[in-house]
Amino acid sequence: MSDPACWVSNGQRIWGFWAPGQVTSKTHPKKKIQRRRATAAQFPAPPLRAPTSGDPGHRRVAPTAIQLSIARGVAASATAIRTAPHRRPERAEAFSSIGAHILETNAQVVDDSDVIVISVKPQIVRQVLVELKPLLSEEKLLVSIAAGIKMEDLQGWSGHRRFIRVMPNTPSAVGQAASVMCLGEMATENDENRVRSLFSAIGKVWTAEEKYFDAVTGLSGSGPAYIFLAIEAMADGGVAAGLPRDLALGLASQTVLGAATMVNKTGKHPGQLKDMVTSPAGTTITGIQELEKGAFRGTLINAVVAATKRCRELSQS
Repeated sequence: MSDPACWVSNGQRIWGFWAPGQVTSKTHPKKKIQRRRATAAQFPAPPLRAPTSGDPGHRRVAPTAIQLSIARGVAASATAIRTAPHRRPERAEAFSSIGAHILETNAQVVDDSDVIVISVKPQIVRQVLVELKPLLSEEKLLVSIAAGIKMEDLQGWSGHRRFIRVMPNTPSAVGQAASVMCLGEMATENDENRVRSLFSAIGKVWTAEEKYFDAVTGLSGSGPAYIFLAIEAMADGGVAAGLPRDLALGLASQTVLGAATMVNKTGKHPGQLKDMVTSPAGTTITGIQELEKGAFRGTLINAVVAATKRCRELSQS
């Protein structure tokens, strides 16, 4: 049995999450299942209990973490949340904790969903779409969050042109994702708005042409790792300066969070905000001088460019 598929209904649109391996199940009858709409209900939004995993450079955000994040974000307005069986009991428990009902097969999820989200590892996307193909109709919208799989392949393998590709990043697990989406040939503005609404539950969403996705990977896909490294280094600097480890790490992480929030909320350029805390012959400019000696900005720029290049290489291999 494969990892889960689930759908979320808000009374207007049903969202399905697809996982491979169950379309051809002998236990699934080849007939239309009766469409079931749940009555209105409110589900709590508990903190995530499923672990995240993977390489930020490949954007392998754990599918269950994303699914649970999305489900948690829309649970307050959803009338029902359903999922197919889970191979790992702890994942089933995590979905149950937010009020999900478990259907028998992924095929049932697809049949009873308007929007199907492909949330599987890149190496099995083709298998999933081939299995999914016979179940599709023009009314279905497909959304892929599989890393590195281009729209041309997604549409070719599924034989479906109503497709949207979304790239979230690891902070989706805490509701702070930076997600970018691109639209397939037949995806409509209404489809874009619906998917934007769904992924806004786990952070911010931008729309861009797919040609920018390799650079998006180098920046927001790999970027959390750069920031984790910066936080670790700042904390180590605090320890070297005499601070206790716990205090140093807390101050470093909160400082990064506060600085990012200022950029987002004030609308001011980061250079302008930097100048606001840099007084002549003061402590901050002295620290910045050391960063410049180490080519801090140039190193970050090169990191993004190198990660972008590597992403391009991987997508061609």
